[in-house]
Amino acid sequence: MKILAVCTGNAEILPGKSYKTGIFKHPVEAGVMIDREGLIGDKICNRKHHGGVDQAVYALGSIDLDWWSKALGRDLDPGTLGENLVIEGADSRKISVGDRFWTAAVELEVTSTRMPCATLSVRMDDPLFAKRFIKAGRPGFYCRVLKDGVVHAGDAVTYHAYSGAPVLMPELLETFGRNLSDDDRARYIAAPIHHKLRAQLSG
Repeated sequence: MKILAVCTGNAEILPGKSYKTGIFKHPVEAGVMIDREGLIGDKICNRKHHGGVDQAVYALGSIDLDWWSKALGRDLDPGTLGENLVIEGADSRKISVGDRFWTAAVELEVTSTRMPCATLSVRMDDPLFAKRFIKAGRPGFYCRVLKDGVVHAGDAVTYHAYSGAPVLMPELLETFGRNLSDDDRARYIAAPIHHKLRAQLSG
């Protein structure tokens, strides 16, 4: 397993809109420093819904990106869906809150899934893309940074599965905003889940 691409973006005007977004990510050749807030130099415009310590890094597996390329009938460059990292061999359908990825320099811990928004639909030039994204169940995963460092495309990656009861990314996507059973709520809270989700579930 290795990092296939490291992607960052600048603030750009979304077509047909008046606001700027950092969703347009592009692979970079040089190493990029990752700290607790994310990739240095990667622009995040809407801090209410994006970024922060529990959404510092957004990653996709190469299996996810390949699936989307086939589903859309075109090759997707790394960064097309707004991801910061593409990890070889990872499949977000099998990724759980608490799973960890590390390189020689950086350690990441999965906290939550990506919820699609109108910005993603506009970026993909498809007004129904957000619904399609949810239905596909291949949402990628957000991570907090447990160890700061510099990452490069090509860095070897070690994967460690969460040892507790799993909360998988497709499950988070499907249950977002819905009432959970007491058992599921307890399972979610027991995992190192995104602090905002934890607050909602604990309230």
